[in-house]
Amino acid sequence: MKDPVAVESVAPSGGGSVPGLLPRVLLAAVPVLSLGVLGAVPSLVIAWRRGTRADWVTALAFGFAMVGWWFQAALTPVDTEGWQAGLDFLLLAVSTAGAAVHCLTVKQQAAESR
Repeated sequence: MKDPVAVESVAPSGGGSVPGLLPRVLLAAVPVLSLGVLGAVPSLVIAWRRGTRADWVTALAFGFAMVGWWFQAALTPVDTEGWQAGLDFLLLAVSTAGAAVHCLTVKQQAAESR
């Protein structure tokens, strides 16, 4: 029979850490400097480091927003008005500002949930 302590010590903890303040600021600059083109990069890095289900769902959501913005930018005419312009702005805001804010605030959210 196996020792339960040895089995528990082998199990993954699932509680990785997020980068420090300076790396998070630099990582948050990626979607801002790329104007949302690389909006999913910060959330993917955080999900890779921590590995929780919520982090992966957030990375997937930012990935969908980023790809949606790519298609919206490619398929929408330059002189767009109405709902298409609103959707373009929403996708751009989520992919740029939303990803940067998420990257900067994720450590505080993780500390509050513990």
